[in-house]
Amino acid sequence: MKFRQGRSLGSQANASIGNLASRVDDQTGDVARRAAGVITVAVRVLRIPTALLAWASVPFILMTLALGLLTGGGVGTFFILSGLAMAVVNGAFWIRRHSILRAADDPDRLATELGIMISLSDRIDETRGALSQIAGGDGWRVFDRLRGVWGGMTMTGRWIDGIGDLPRAKYFAPPKIGTTVTIAVAALWLIPISVVVALFALIGTIAGSL
Repeated sequence: MKFRQGRSLGSQANASIGNLASRVDDQTGDVARRAAGVITVAVRVLRIPTALLAWASVPFILMTLALGLLTGGGVGTFFILSGLAMAVVNGAFWIRRHSILRAADDPDRLATELGIMISLSDRIDETRGALSQIAGGDGWRVFDRLRGVWGGMTMTGRWIDGIGDLPRAKYFAPPKIGTTVTIAVAALWLIPISVVVALFALIGTIAGSL
């Protein structure tokens, strides 16, 4: 696998990754290419649904903030703080979504880094087998499957630290894969929560004006 020169990485980082990529065996490279293909397709499929998920709570967050400003006082401050807290959760989801889209926009680079990721493990065969299990997944199941297969393995500190140096593969390995699922679940719950909070803010504003 060839790691193409990109503007986002310096020449020193490219050389380091290139040297590591040259040590990846053919079997590992094949598993990495298949896994990268599945991940790339899953990310593309989820591009629009995740955008809709992120936008769904935005009107209610803005409504909560606006009503909090109108209400004023302690009640208004509470709604403003609630709106800001919801905005932080929504912002975290947007940032993670953008990072994953960028990580999967080049299947070749992703495959290269996944191959390196496998080779960094102290249990290459086990890690390679775990990664190959995602081939049967689709859509969001890919991320749940990734979290599941990694959850059953013992990862060394060296492996985790090494993953952090891979700008693309790190989003599909622990600890970031678990964080991604957690953020997504929080963004999903944010929709009904933002509706309820915005409704209470509206009621509070009306009551305060009477």
